[in-house]
Amino acid sequence: MITIVIFTSCKEVKKAEKEVEQTKQEIVYDSFGEKISLDKAISSEELLTKFKGMKAGDTLNVKFASSIKEVCSKKGCWMKLPLNKDTETMVRFKDYGFFMPLDSKGREVVLNGKAFIKETSVKELQHYAEDAGKSKDEIVKITEPKVEYTFEADGVLLKK
Repeated sequence: MITIVIFTSCKEVKKAEKEVEQTKQEIVYDSFGEKISLDKAISSEELLTKFKGMKAGDTLNVKFASSIKEVCSKKGCWMKLPLNKDTETMVRFKDYGFFMPLDSKGREVVLNGKAFIKETSVKELQHYAEDAGKSKDEIVKITEPKVEYTFEADGVLLKK
């Protein structure tokens, strides 16, 4: 009888600890999109290393942590997150299914989703420059395609 009580008590303690951890996560983070957890998130620097090993067309399912450098000021429909002091990733949300608060700049996030490389051709870049009203001199200086580190998030935890 004593053994049964001990096992029951241990199970109850573990269950209570798990509930406290879940409550802690819910209190400390707002959740957007699919429900995700904090575990197994890599750093933004680790993601940059993975990006550098990829080429256009490659996709990587990953969870990573960073802080918000910039957020769309109209809807919160995209974010830019630093990977290091010189490099960032553009984040959009799966199926345009959720948005981030407009005042979330500078806050810490954990994202789950797909990392991929997007390459914009010289012709397309020149077209964008023309649309933006750039001079012909500025447009002809565009001679290299632009490689972008892109991320499609299906779930985000935003630190409160």
